[in-house]
Amino acid sequence: MTNKLRRKAIRVDLQIIADMIDSDSRVLDVGCGDGALLDYLTHFKQVDGRGIELSTEGVNACVSHGLSVIQGDADTDLAYYPNGAFDYVVLSQTLQATSNPKDVLENLVRIGKRAIVSFPNFAHWWLRGYLLAQGRMPKSKTLSDEWYDTPNIHFCTIKDFVVLCRGMGITVEKSIALDKDGTRRRIQGGLFSANLLGQQAVFLLRR
Repeated sequence: MTNKLRRKAIRVDLQIIADMIDSDSRVLDVGCGDGALLDYLTHFKQVDGRGIELSTEGVNACVSHGLSVIQGDADTDLAYYPNGAFDYVVLSQTLQATSNPKDVLENLVRIGKRAIVSFPNFAHWWLRGYLLAQGRMPKSKTLSDEWYDTPNIHFCTIKDFVVLCRGMGITVEKSIALDKDGTRRRIQGGLFSANLLGQQAVFLLRR
């Protein structure tokens, strides 16, 4: 597979995030994994992109593709970044794996003029039904680990996140829920249905 084809093959939630980011902006991708989003943004939106990744494997994958990524922990290392250092700070599918999600979120909106956060929605109807019928912690495509082996330690729902942002004085500029097929649903103005039907969510935030 060529690099050009590889750059096009990003997940639908990452594409939504990319569409929220202006070209030629400064971007910090926190928990950037193998760098798929950073790679896309660098080559298709000409951003000045930087990344932080906890795993050695992820850092090595990013560096091998020429991306500027360092090893770091969102829970401890974001505190060292100055206010307004980036136009956008991205935290994709990582908030639920942090030890102090509220502190991490505070740092995201402090470091970036805007923050983009995505996470799996634990109030999705299928997860509710599985828990009711099976009496066990549910597993899905976005939550595939066993309860005793999962990196996710702070599950939340879309409604939980909206309430948290409201309490922290964070403005939600745009919010989108996605089902398993990638169908998009606006959260603002339809919180109940988005919380029930959305498998994951993407939020664009600012202080």
